[in-house]
Amino acid sequence: MKSGLLLIAIGPAGGAAQSQSRQVAGIAGYLSEWELSGTVTETVLAGRSEFAGPVTWTHVGLCSVNGPQQKRGEIRFRISKAGAQSEIDATISLEDVRCTYVGQLSEETRGLMDCSDAKGVPLTLSFK
Repeated sequence: MKSGLLLIAIGPAGGAAQSQSRQVAGIAGYLSEWELSGTVTETVLAGRSEFAGPVTWTHVGLCSVNGPQQKRGEIRFRISKAGAQSEIDATISLEDVRCTYVGQLSEETRGLMDCSDAKGVPLTLSFK
């Protein structure tokens, strides 16, 4: 995976009411070489909750000779269904790379995301 990552595309804007903020953290990459962290804000559009916000990607792999490299990106996601069957549909960006992820939502969701430059990239996300 190149040093770029994801952006979540979520529906039209307009008529939105701002709600709560949540912390998001995660690990991505074939060797878990990227950590991400950020704060997302909930926007309610037509009764649907969508979350978006900036994230910081920190490269923590062995190739970080001059210390950890940091890059800025964005995450956007929506949660569908309720209870134990909740799903997350997310888009994450980093520079010129865009990734998408769809999976079951739990305290810590794990799966594979597809990026514009690589497919099947491991991703773990948690929300507080």
